[in-house]
Amino acid sequence: MPSSLAGIVFIASILLALAICYRPLGDYMYRVYTGTRHSRAELAFYRLAGVKPDGEQRWAVYARSVLAFSVVSILFLYGLQRLQNHLPLSLGMKPVAPDLAWNTAVSFVTNTNWQAYPGESTMGHVVQTAGLAVQNFVSAAVGLAVAIALVRGFARNSSDSLGNFWVDLVRGTVRILLPIAFVAALALVAGGAIQTFGDHVSWATLTGGQQTFTPAAAASQEAIKDLGTNGGGIFNANSAHPFENPTAWTNWIQILLLLLIASCLPRTFGRMVGDDRQGYAIAAVMATLFAGSVAVTTWAEQSAGGTVPQAIGAAMEGREARFGVPDSALFASATTLTSTGSVNSFHDSYTALGGGMLIFNMLLGEVAPGGVGAGLYGILVLAVVTVFVAGLMVGRTPEYLGKRIGAREIKLASLYFLVTPVLVLTGTAVAMATPVGRSAMLNTGPHGFSEILYAYTSASNNNGSAFAGVSVDTVFHNTTLGLCMALGRFLPIVLVLALAGSLAGQAPVPVSAGTLPTHRPQFAGMLVGVTVILVALTFLPALALGPLAEGIQR
Repeated sequence: MPSSLAGIVFIASILLALAICYRPLGDYMYRVYTGTRHSRAELAFYRLAGVKPDGEQRWAVYARSVLAFSVVSILFLYGLQRLQNHLPLSLGMKPVAPDLAWNTAVSFVTNTNWQAYPGESTMGHVVQTAGLAVQNFVSAAVGLAVAIALVRGFARNSSDSLGNFWVDLVRGTVRILLPIAFVAALALVAGGAIQTFGDHVSWATLTGGQQTFTPAAAASQEAIKDLGTNGGGIFNANSAHPFENPTAWTNWIQILLLLLIASCLPRTFGRMVGDDRQGYAIAAVMATLFAGSVAVTTWAEQSAGGTVPQAIGAAMEGREARFGVPDSALFASATTLTSTGSVNSFHDSYTALGGGMLIFNMLLGEVAPGGVGAGLYGILVLAVVTVFVAGLMVGRTPEYLGKRIGAREIKLASLYFLVTPVLVLTGTAVAMATPVGRSAMLNTGPHGFSEILYAYTSASNNNGSAFAGVSVDTVFHNTTLGLCMALGRFLPIVLVLALAGSLAGQAPVPVSAGTLPTHRPQFAGMLVGVTVILVALTFLPALALGPLAEGIQR
């Protein structure tokens, strides 16, 4: 079977699986977050933590809870890395340097999972499991909680509360992420992914040298890194490593996990606001943007210029021969559209236009379908902007889901959108303008600029993937990228919760003849247009200096 046809079948099977899961998983998550009963284990945890599970929180209290939990998590993970040499199963690993420990702690707590280090030679078993893997669960659960809080803002009327963060955090972790990740880990073990706490293994190579391998609990972390749209791998090669991603069918499972929860959340949204059509409209927007990205990336990689790529029909440098170009392009699109950062191919080896598309995916805000929770609240903020633009066109006060979009709401939505451009463009400019920032670059010209732009785009959007080609394990880059991750995660969350509180406090606006129907193709098309145009207008100059200039050169 030709590789192109095999790739089409592979992509179609992923989409079919997502379509099958859309209703049952979306409905299940709806029941999780709207149910009133607590399990015994959950009640025991609430008593231990001093949490009143039936107490509701205003948006400011909800936001403080998110920030407090995240700060404590950063401090815990930082300390775990700094004390690594005193922990059991440390495998002789040294304490992580202060700047790298800061960067890694912020990275995993913000659901970025940017790795400026080779995992198999830097982190012992306890840090990997009790530190990094735990954050893979709870950072994803935080994103889910914030998304659900925003949906409650649309669903509730004349209310001053958005739910209880601690209940949302526990339910997202225990009832959604843990069960699915457990089943996925078993599947990956069956496919050949390793799961062990063994010590270093050494053997002699054919050339007479010595090679050392560090076993790890790869399958369990692989499952949640993909399901929770985290991305941090046990091994430096990430999902290109045969012990993390052994076969074509485990590759299929991992791509499905990347997209699963974020793709089904629109169904949960529709159920919670009492109109399933709203969920379908959001899902359609996500699917349209996703399809466009996959098509462009695959085309760019299949039609690569150059003698060798043209001779073999595609650009294979930096790709796993087990997966080929179509599967690699699908994985790359999925990971950059979902804020995951997991990779099964070397993004720095992509063609100029293919790599540019991956950067554009992240600049979209990763809303197609986006990170766990983050994708849904990101696209809903863009929906608020879209109805405001539509209101300007017809001279009416904009409304969305029965809520009036006034000055306060549009200011919060605008500030949300501006956070990423400020961080990306400022970080890139500082890195390119300072000798210490440029000293880490291994390439010059447009491609070198693209590598820096990719790094700060990835950090500010909490993605975690990299172009590489930049020695980012320096005090400068560890510090600045860490700041971009923290601000890129928590500033938007606070703005989203403030928006949710403002919406929840409103009385419903009656539907009239002038109300814009937000469940029809017309609105979905407008939302796609606003999303793409906002990004194009904001980032086109930066893209023109990097991937577009490189593409023209070639």
